[in-house]
Amino acid sequence: QVQLVESGGGLVQPGGSLRLSCVSSINIFSLNAMGWYRQPPGKERELVAVITRGDTTDYADSVKGRFTISRDNAKNTVYLQMNSVAPEDTAVYYCRGVNNYGAIYWGKGTLVTVSS
Repeated sequence: QVQLVESGGGLVQPGGSLRLSCVSSINIFSLNAMGWYRQPPGKERELVAVITRGDTTDYADSVKGRFTISRDNAKNTVYLQMNSVAPEDTAVYYCRGVNNYGAIYWGKGTLVTVSS
């Protein structure tokens, strides 16, 4: 069973920065892709950013230029660097992984609150 554990959430002021981490129980290089999703209060879960085994990336339009997804295969960790955050970034952020057979794994989520 694959386990994904997020950390780094918390309270941050508008315009500030935060870095989220997701540690996998298996080698993340064995997964086709890793991603970050978020669910704002009262809304559906949405894609934030994805990174493939080959390190190609894609972002939601709302975070392009502000957020950066990256990976450290040696540490089995995926990161989401969040810069210039705004109140609309407030959400529970979830880590997601997909293996070669289409199985999907989710973390339990970490709450990010952007407020002054």
